[in-house]
Amino acid sequence: MVNLTRRAFGIGAASVALGALSARMAAAQDVTIVVNGSGGSLAEVLKKLFEDPFTEQTGIKVRATAPVSLPKLKAMVESGNVEWDLTELNGDDVVLATKEGWLEEIDYSIVDPENELPEMAKLPTAMVRASYSTVLGFRTDRFPEDKQPSTWADFWDVENFPGPRSLENSPKCNLEFALLADGVPLDELYPLDVDRAFAKLDEIKDHIPVWWDNGAQHVQLLVDGEVNMTSCWNGRITPLKSEGRPVEISWAGGALLLSYLGIPKGAKHPTEAMQFMKFRMDPVASAEFVKVMPYPGFVPGMMELLEPEFVATLPTAPENAEQQFAFNSSWWAENLEEVQNRWNEWLLI
Repeated sequence: MVNLTRRAFGIGAASVALGALSARMAAAQDVTIVVNGSGGSLAEVLKKLFEDPFTEQTGIKVRATAPVSLPKLKAMVESGNVEWDLTELNGDDVVLATKEGWLEEIDYSIVDPENELPEMAKLPTAMVRASYSTVLGFRTDRFPEDKQPSTWADFWDVENFPGPRSLENSPKCNLEFALLADGVPLDELYPLDVDRAFAKLDEIKDHIPVWWDNGAQHVQLLVDGEVNMTSCWNGRITPLKSEGRPVEISWAGGALLLSYLGIPKGAKHPTEAMQFMKFRMDPVASAEFVKVMPYPGFVPGMMELLEPEFVATLPTAPENAEQQFAFNSSWWAENLEEVQNRWNEWLLI
């Protein structure tokens, strides 16, 4: 009788647990979190490695949107109509959004319960998602093998390296690239000499038929041969090279940046968003992600799963990092509004 009772109790307890789990899954199936990112091929990889598996495991659906936009984040929060539950952010965006109160505080007992992430990756309102570089990209078939562009001075040299170019439709990084082209050393860029940078940009403006707005666009410009060279995100070029496309990048004078994940103030599903942030820290999936999109972050245990030869190709590899400058998010957060207004006016001249 005792054994029977224990067995019955065990079955009953299991039934209760199963029922509770089913109830949680059913409740989760009613939740869809909206995750905003930069779109393009990156979005496809994120869906395969993180979003779909997260839904399978938790029942919480994920809807991806694009592009990243600080003005849209501001408008959502200030209107009280917040569509996103989670969004990618650049470093200067995090500084400004935190100052203005547009982001929720992150509960790291949910996101990083084992306290494995390095402290530099855990800001009060944002978690480092990835490190990446904005670098010089070019078509190898448009230049002789012994005369390929490698510096921003080459980018500005339209006589020795002819053909149309492209740059991002933003003053960020472009001012730095202009100053590097004008001879400013990597370690003396900040604070930026804005007047000098715009004077240098004047020299190249007429050779830029298209100012790109997102990663997918600058990839397409290169693939279609619409431009011979462009500023680009390092991870967008890797898949093209794997396909045998005649493209290459140069790390020289690149901008080394951090990308973050943050929760907009007033998001509808902040807890579920933080659960997804935790899921994004899976080392196996993160290693697979970096193999396709070489944007390494600080996921514990990830680097150990990658071949040393591959790690050497990442933007954070010492031999690559030493050729680049660390993008100064604090300077840009302080000066963005004024410089952005000047940029907008300059484009119209």
